[in-house]
Amino acid sequence: MDNQHRAGGYDSLRINRDGQAEAFDAIGAHYDEAFPNKQGQVSAGDWLIRSLPTGARVLDLGCGTGVPTARQLVASGFEVVGIDLSGGMVKLARECVPGATFHQMDIADLRPGGPRELGQFNAVAAFFSLLMLPRAEIPLALLTIRNLLVPGGLFALSMVEADVDDFSIPFLGNNIRVSGYLREDLRAIIAEAGFQIVEETSYSYATAVGVPPEEQIFLCCRMGFSRSGSMRISSVGKSAM
Repeated sequence: MDNQHRAGGYDSLRINRDGQAEAFDAIGAHYDEAFPNKQGQVSAGDWLIRSLPTGARVLDLGCGTGVPTARQLVASGFEVVGIDLSGGMVKLARECVPGATFHQMDIADLRPGGPRELGQFNAVAAFFSLLMLPRAEIPLALLTIRNLLVPGGLFALSMVEADVDDFSIPFLGNNIRVSGYLREDLRAIIAEAGFQIVEETSYSYATAVGVPPEEQIFLCCRMGFSRSGSMRISSVGKSAM
């Protein structure tokens, strides 16, 4: 469905989500079956757990089934709110992680002046959710995330390294549209949005033998930029499953 958003920088952007939620409604629990090893996501979640105060409030943006991130954060005593465009995924998340709160909504709904309000958070996690947006919208989504964070808040995200924009691909028996950046371009987009990258990890991951692996990039960030800050970079090879 096309919607013309007219606040929070979305006024000149025509948003098309056609088929995206429906694809993930159809995929459902098969997503976790296809991606059983989420080492990078769990490690980034561990970084949030180490870095946040007890009882911190965390938004899981594009929560999917709630596994592993929402479950991991709830188990560590955080107040977790998850959102996803797919009603099917939200239903599964509520079943898998009853200790968190989940809403079916679009990140654009949370833009400044937008129709939904969830308050502010100590941290936002966005694992493989921003890649579902066209490139023109990703900087606006990052500004929305900044607006959702308390001063000095944390942001953990992942993307697949790829030079594509709103590109249609087959995915687990459905078609979805994805976007990506080359590594240096992704770093630049994150920095331009006002985040300091404090840790970077990458994993080479294939869902099946004979399928070319994708390079998954995980960034752990803090709101605000300091030139004196340091960034730790590592790369981990992940065998096909």
